[in-house]
Amino acid sequence: MAIDIAVIQDFMAGHARVLDRRRFELITGGGHPSGVLAALDGYRNPDGGYGWGLEADLRAPESQPGAALHAFEVFEEIAPATSPHAAALCDWLESVSLPDGGVPFALPMASGAATAPWWRGADTAGSSLQITSVTAAAAHRVAAHDPDVARHPWLERATRYCLDAIAAMDTAPPAYVLLFAVRFLDAVHERHPEAADLLKRLAQYIPADGRVHVEGGTEDEALRPLDFAPEPGRPARELFAADVIAADLDRVIAEQRDDGGWEVDYLKVSPSGVLDWRGYATVRAVSLLAANGRLQARP
Repeated sequence: MAIDIAVIQDFMAGHARVLDRRRFELITGGGHPSGVLAALDGYRNPDGGYGWGLEADLRAPESQPGAALHAFEVFEEIAPATSPHAAALCDWLESVSLPDGGVPFALPMASGAATAPWWRGADTAGSSLQITSVTAAAAHRVAAHDPDVARHPWLERATRYCLDAIAAMDTAPPAYVLLFAVRFLDAVHERHPEAADLLKRLAQYIPADGRVHVEGGTEDEALRPLDFAPEPGRPARELFAADVIAADLDRVIAEQRDDGGWEVDYLKVSPSGVLDWRGYATVRAVSLLAANGRLQARP
């Protein structure tokens, strides 16, 4: 199976925000990190954090932990280039962290217009393993090539919070908490030996086919093997049989739409968010297929 690469460029031009067009250009071998970083700066606030809809369902301008995740994704993609804004983002995260080292799922916002209810109604006073683990995981992937992020005290404190919270789990967590805990343990595996045993413990909550239904989501919303283990050669990939991964890669290829892009299966909140997610999902699909040696054009 192969994808139709020829129409992806046109899809991105017609549907995607500038940031994702720049990311797509970089991932497919063109562009330059400076262009991606310039596009990312449009979402940056003077406090060093990010907002303004960088997380597509969180449209508020204020800096938010959910947006920090997506900023770190960009800082990872520009490797081996680095940006001083990555360490500055760690400074901001340290400023909003709670005494236990975690960050809240969301921070207060002046307006919830066009923002998803799970962000608007979030607990702003308690630490969230879900958002702390996925943000710290992304930061660890940046730390692999950015020494300023690697040695930042925020990352150390957030990592310890996540390891302790995951170790305390004794029942199956909600789907996204499970996903992000697995991705976190995969990211810290080399630096923290206890991550291996914790990853094995979490494996009991993932069925053999890797499909985990999202409670409270849309009817068909589910997490898949490649959500848990997108990269070959990583510890999380060992949780799945080779044929399960191969089948999931076939699924990703088959989900390319006739217009060249991909969709997301979760709840659509705002018109802008729908378009933003499609561009983001398309970049993710292309990146995923490239990492797994499956970025092949149709004849």
